[in-house]
Amino acid sequence: MSSSNQNLSDFSFDFDASAFTFGIVVSKWNSEITNSLLNAAIETLHKSKVPQNQIIVLEVPGTFELPFGAQKLAEKQNVDAVICLGCVVQGETRHFDFICDAAANGVMRVSLDYKKPVTFGVLTTNDMQQAIDRSGGKYGNKGVEAAITAVQLLA
Repeated sequence: MSSSNQNLSDFSFDFDASAFTFGIVVSKWNSEITNSLLNAAIETLHKSKVPQNQIIVLEVPGTFELPFGAQKLAEKQNVDAVICLGCVVQGETRHFDFICDAAANGVMRVSLDYKKPVTFGVLTTNDMQQAIDRSGGKYGNKGVEAAITAVQLLA
């Protein structure tokens, strides 16, 4: 079903992830969107019984840098999963395609290389309104989805 017909962030929070430590790497670019993703991811982890001292947040300049940030967090022995959060809005050039492709492939590579869940909570939207709608608006919050996916992969 198309995301235009539903809120994709409706989850039951009956997970106990209190035994795990989570890294969150978040892009500072489009911070009005990424801060909302970050807050939702942290709230989701709290609902899954993860204490604040088991959540490590690392900011990076943009979405392109998410894989490096994820790698830095994945290298830490005490981090069980990494959540990547970013937002890329389509512009007039192909820059969008290169950034999105590099970020997605890089995040996947970190997950496979470190054998840890590394989730992709990156909005890749046509315009800013779509980003707003997916970062706490009518279609939910991608930060919730990325966090709950990380929790589920550890369960």
